[in-house]
Amino acid sequence: MLEASPSAFLLKPAFAKIVCEPGWKWQKREKPLANYDLFYVWSGEGEVILNDVPYAVGKGSCFLFRPGDHTSATHNPQKPLVLTYIHFDIAEPVSMVPEPYRALGDTFDFEQLLARYVRLFLVRTFAAEEEARLILKQLVIHLLRHDREEPVEKKASNQLTESIHEIANYIQQHPGVPHRVDDLAARAGLSSRYFSIKFKELIGMSVQTFLIRSRIDRAHHLLIHAGMNVTEVADALGYRDIFFFSRQFKQYTGKSPSEIR
Repeated sequence: MLEASPSAFLLKPAFAKIVCEPGWKWQKREKPLANYDLFYVWSGEGEVILNDVPYAVGKGSCFLFRPGDHTSATHNPQKPLVLTYIHFDIAEPVSMVPEPYRALGDTFDFEQLLARYVRLFLVRTFAAEEEARLILKQLVIHLLRHDREEPVEKKASNQLTESIHEIANYIQQHPGVPHRVDDLAARAGLSSRYFSIKFKELIGMSVQTFLIRSRIDRAHHLLIHAGMNVTEVADALGYRDIFFFSRQFKQYTGKSPSEIR
């Protein structure tokens, strides 16, 4: 992958940073993975089974699943996994591919890159895909350095103007939580009115719309990739009425959950 140009990295729509629901599970599918999947654990406890080999995972656990891999996973509901996953393909032949698994000790730089990748797509940022390809290659280089036990440069940044984007990330990580605007505003250190205005200005939609879209996006992912049925997904995301869930899902996606499933 080191020899592949950034333009050869083909971004797939399945990516997120998410707090897994207590009933979350990743069931083994009959068909193997069709593309690469960078899978990182921010926190929590669980087990990932890769090609029939079990791995106990926690903070810093990082997989690079490859096309043809068979995967499944579970976690401790009392210590749910917080994950980032990025699906992608490469349009050029590659030879130097990172190892399937490692446990990162110094996670700062890697987590900053992951957070930036996800944040790029919160709004229609100019040249987001081009920057995302560059970041994805950086992530691959980071893994290759770790596999070779090479030192990684460390740097930090702190921009207060990103607080709204961090809240948007927080919502996407916890889509099943009944968020209150007042609580989100307090988390950002802003008044509710000013927070709502700035959120719509920066994210491009109201807080309530973003809350619904985050929940529906997570439901879509669980239905397609986690092997969960419609009832399980509705329950995991806090819907008490499965019929309301189905109507809202179809309103935002154009298809019913059973059609997606």
